[in-house]
Amino acid sequence: MRAYDFAAPRSVRSALDKADAGSAYLAGGTTLVDLMKLEVMTPSRVVDINRLPLRGVSLDREGLHIGALDRMSDVAEHRLVRTHYPVISRALELGASPQLRNMASIGGNLLQRSRCGYFRDLSTPCNKREPGSGCTALEGQNRTHAILGTSDACVATHPSDLAVALIALDAAVHLNGSGGPRTVPLADFYLLPGQTPHLENTLRPGELITGITVPALRWAVNSTYLKIRDRASYEFGLTSAAVALNVRGTTIVEARVAVGGVGTRPWRLHAVEHALAGRPLTAATYEQAAEHATDGARPLRHNAFKIPLLRRTLVRALTELGDAR
Repeated sequence: MRAYDFAAPRSVRSALDKADAGSAYLAGGTTLVDLMKLEVMTPSRVVDINRLPLRGVSLDREGLHIGALDRMSDVAEHRLVRTHYPVISRALELGASPQLRNMASIGGNLLQRSRCGYFRDLSTPCNKREPGSGCTALEGQNRTHAILGTSDACVATHPSDLAVALIALDAAVHLNGSGGPRTVPLADFYLLPGQTPHLENTLRPGELITGITVPALRWAVNSTYLKIRDRASYEFGLTSAAVALNVRGTTIVEARVAVGGVGTRPWRLHAVEHALAGRPLTAATYEQAAEHATDGARPLRHNAFKIPLLRRTLVRALTELGDAR
């Protein structure tokens, strides 16, 4: 680990004043510290933001509000989240081990870096780590990599389970920086890799996530998150699905669907949502809608299995929701 300056401000304004393009904010540190040890990330200054007043979960007419420094475990267990947005609670519980959930912050979870092994290996080319050096995963071991939103510069999957659930619910992220506070829909916050995979989001230099808002959605009580992985815990997903259904009688009025483990960013499935709307709660409906889940998919040498697996994941999530009514 390389040497760095350290600051521990007590206000958001002070934190912003101490940060620049070479700085990194430290909350739980469950991603940052690992990458600093590997020298994948080498900030010149670390700004510890744990003393900032960016905590608190509340619910009002606008929706659910979560502070950027709230811990994953606290949010997952919060009564308001469990009751009104179970898909968020479930995504958080499946997102990491209990030890990590006790440390990791909500803002940090949304900003965690790629889990691609080549990104973390300084001996191999990686456009995300060193722009223009190449993407080893294209012809290397790519079983766990993306099939949606890829480019010839990067095929790394986005690692956050929470972000998948939030994308499905049209959540927005609140930011603050030298230009003042702003709010960005999470769907617009994450960038496709294109030819610039090192640019992962629209966060500006020195800018800080202060919280998130999930819009009021009464029928989000009927939601779930399903994650398929090689082992039952402490493992990133091969596929995952965040699903919420608005049901009247035995008919799906409206649906929200997003998936993870398969895209270079959390992937909203509008075509699947459209295929579900107005249809009955039946296995045939789920299977027909799931056929659209992989529209535009570009499988690699080792991960073509994700196409049928994603469809089955979605059918299973929809079935669980339908059967639970």
